[in-house]
Amino acid sequence: MNKEILNLDIQSNGVAIVELHRPEARNALNLELRQQLAATFAQLAASDSVRAIVITGGEKVFAAGADIRDFTTAKTVDMHLRHTEQYWQAIIDCPKPIIAAVNGYALGGGCELAMHADIIIAGKSAQFGQPEVKLGLMPGAGGTQRLLRAVGKFKAMQIVLTGKIFSAEEADKIGLVSEVVEDDQTIAKAIEVATQIAQFSPIAVEQIKEVTTLGANMPLYGALALERKAFQILFDTQDQKEGINAFFEKRSPQYQGK
Repeated sequence: MNKEILNLDIQSNGVAIVELHRPEARNALNLELRQQLAATFAQLAASDSVRAIVITGGEKVFAAGADIRDFTTAKTVDMHLRHTEQYWQAIIDCPKPIIAAVNGYALGGGCELAMHADIIIAGKSAQFGQPEVKLGLMPGAGGTQRLLRAVGKFKAMQIVLTGKIFSAEEADKIGLVSEVVEDDQTIAKAIEVATQIAQFSPIAVEQIKEVTTLGANMPLYGALALERKAFQILFDTQDQKEGINAFFEKRSPQYQGK
């Protein structure tokens, strides 16, 4: 891993902290950084010691978008052959819950990266947007589709067609973020949430994430069946019995992921 552009800290409590680190480019997502992100999330997905992931750009900026210097001479075939969708797919396929801690700009690819998370904690000064239309482009890593599913057609259309940049407060109002906190508390709050989730049964957490994600794109009847089957499967885990016994014994459960 190139520690100059991406830092990884795996804590003893099962929380992994992934930090983008290209301060000179406001964490713009160039090809190398996307590759590093993909490799890191594949590593974390395979690790039994990791139960929740925090992704952040640090205290000042999350990610100001793609590195548009990559676009100055690129042609259709160049963009096709990069197959950047495979780098995003590593994040999509990660079964561990992902909490984004967003300070400052989360624009274009940065906003899309945040939307790949399961929970978004935003600092009050955070700013979101998909301004690609201003460059004669459009979002290309889920900015139209994830936004549509998160906030609905009319808000999404306004954002992607005007390229407007909007505040954390507005993002909260339209349902794009989970919570807004003071800027100096953003990362700490995300770690707090991740730590809480990491204490639960990793099997239950993974099932909740999978069913919720898949169900969003399914008809309700089928999604309810998927939920019911996952619920039933959990009764065959040691963690489920530990959770119930701990409840009656008035103690904290010790989940082993079995």
